[in-house]
Amino acid sequence: MLQEQNTDIKEIIEEDIWGSIIDFLNYGFHIPAGENTIHLTIGLLLLLVVTFLATSFVLKILRKLFTRRMEQEDKLKFISIFKFIKYLVYLVVILLTMSAAGINITVILTASAALFVGLGLALQELFQDIIAGVLIIVDKSLRVGDVVEVDGKIGKVFEIKLRTTRAITRDDKIVIIPNHKFISDTIYNFTQNHKITREKVSVGVAYGSDVQLVTQILLEVAREQKEVLKNPKPLVLFEDFGDSALLFSINFFLRDSFGDPSIKSAMRYAIDTKFRANNVTIPFPQRDVHFYPKNPLPIANTTNNNA
Repeated sequence: MLQEQNTDIKEIIEEDIWGSIIDFLNYGFHIPAGENTIHLTIGLLLLLVVTFLATSFVLKILRKLFTRRMEQEDKLKFISIFKFIKYLVYLVVILLTMSAAGINITVILTASAALFVGLGLALQELFQDIIAGVLIIVDKSLRVGDVVEVDGKIGKVFEIKLRTTRAITRDDKIVIIPNHKFISDTIYNFTQNHKITREKVSVGVAYGSDVQLVTQILLEVAREQKEVLKNPKPLVLFEDFGDSALLFSINFFLRDSFGDPSIKSAMRYAIDTKFRANNVTIPFPQRDVHFYPKNPLPIANTTNNNA
């Protein structure tokens, strides 16, 4: 008796309740399309809504995981990246839903393949810049305030976007740099490890000059400059015996490598003044040129023949 009641309850659940739910989910439009049938049902719409909500929830969690240790400015840039990812995922969800509805998405993909290839080739550099921008933001290989040299131009970075980086040069001109250059090209970053950089000013003195006096003058010039750091200490190097001069360099450390041209200029003025006061000569290149006649003229015979 109990077994019969359990069987009846099971049949009621399977046939009446579950059957009603299935009928409700299958309610909608069933459109014949050749050999297949396109099903636009309530169940399909509910599946689409649930998939969109689940996708948004997962992407939101991933975004929080990636951006939890980023600065506020980097977070705003990275959020724009997730927008592209979200649109891509939504496109995949729509295609899968259309396939589940009985629509042959192969025809759609085949028809749009040529368009996708053309867009991919046309936007190749754009995608490279965006990917490079993502890598720059994630690994922090470039920061605002860094002094970099790109294509022989030195600039200070003041803005990093998803596609481009902007820097201001020493003559107050703006350089817009595509981000892929920081990945594919060799870039000199003067302030990547720290803000202190080593610079130098080279000078030549005449042969016979007092090299110890030259060393003392160069060190004095470096110490008198406010922008030059006292520690690490400046260092004078006797670099070489040149063709026309003894070559020296004063090496020093700065916190502002971006403004070093004006500092070096002031040091050269001071070096010239002190050299003049101490009778140290800065020579100019000299060459001795000797001319040798290719065919010397024969000496005339002045002997008189009285024969």
